[in-house]
Amino acid sequence: MNRKMLTLAALAAMSTVASAQSSVTLFGVVDAAVRSVKNGSAGSQTQLASGDNMTSRWGLRGVEDLGGGLRASFHLESQFAVDTGTADPAKFFGRRSTVSLSGGFGEVRLGRDYTPTFMNGLGDEFGIVGIGSRGIFLYGAGSNLGSVASTVLRADNAISYLLPAMGGVYGQIQVAPSEGIVGNRYTGGGLGYKNSAMDVGVAYGVTDVGTPSDFKHYNVKFNYMFGFATLHTLYDVKTWGGRKTQDISIGASVPVATGTIRVGYTRANRSGGPVGSGYADGDDSSRLAIGYVHDLSKRTALYTTYSRISNDGAARSSVLGTPPAGMLGGENSSGFEVGLRHTF
Repeated sequence: MNRKMLTLAALAAMSTVASAQSSVTLFGVVDAAVRSVKNGSAGSQTQLASGDNMTSRWGLRGVEDLGGGLRASFHLESQFAVDTGTADPAKFFGRRSTVSLSGGFGEVRLGRDYTPTFMNGLGDEFGIVGIGSRGIFLYGAGSNLGSVASTVLRADNAISYLLPAMGGVYGQIQVAPSEGIVGNRYTGGGLGYKNSAMDVGVAYGVTDVGTPSDFKHYNVKFNYMFGFATLHTLYDVKTWGGRKTQDISIGASVPVATGTIRVGYTRANRSGGPVGSGYADGDDSSRLAIGYVHDLSKRTALYTTYSRISNDGAARSSVLGTPPAGMLGGENSSGFEVGLRHTF
């Protein structure tokens, strides 16, 4: 009897050690909003939208302690639409699918992942998503300047090296071969510094788009927490051939007793493209947005946003990210929404 009890105790102890050394976590976000948008001649439309505060998604991530400070990990993440129940038809784990080895040397990460230029653009007061986000200009329709670059947000086949923790300094180098697909070959990197109040960073990336001129992207970020509010700023530049867009963004998030007030402005200056293309001199746009997130708990929140985009020349930027077919150049876009977000 004692021998059996000792054996069971030993097995239990081994199980406890194993669970402490290896873990797998299911996580996700479910986010939906009712919104009304107006896009010039395309008219007004009421929609049930998905992911306007945080992108609706689910995923699995895990880590195994290999001993000696060495760890193996993975991250699989898939996007879905709450309003229709559909998943991304093109890439099931399209948001991220990586496996990593990390230790005192840093982290080596392989798979589909965010580019350093996108990562440095994070820190938007609206979380990069929704009708109020600067992401409408930075990552929406036309953000690759009409080229075939597919690397504005993520890169397939990415091989990345991330610096270890070094007193607030962080950085990344990434190379992604094309594997025969034009617009997928990316080389880039970023470097930054973050402490309890400040986050500053720079990033640069180049994508081979199969023409004499590469698609180039660089940005500079400066965010600062004053205590009563956090300042969010970004200067983002993209070029391809003669085409160029310069986005200057400034915003603030102000904590209040029950949530956060958010306000942001972006000016997109475009040049170098042919007249009528939306990338010519004077085809500029500006975004002004204000919103509020009301925290019901640590995982659940209500939110509301109002946003307006003013377009000049042939510009057709929309609060939807992708302009509807009936919207004409130089017409304005606006939207109002109320939503509910839950994380798990």
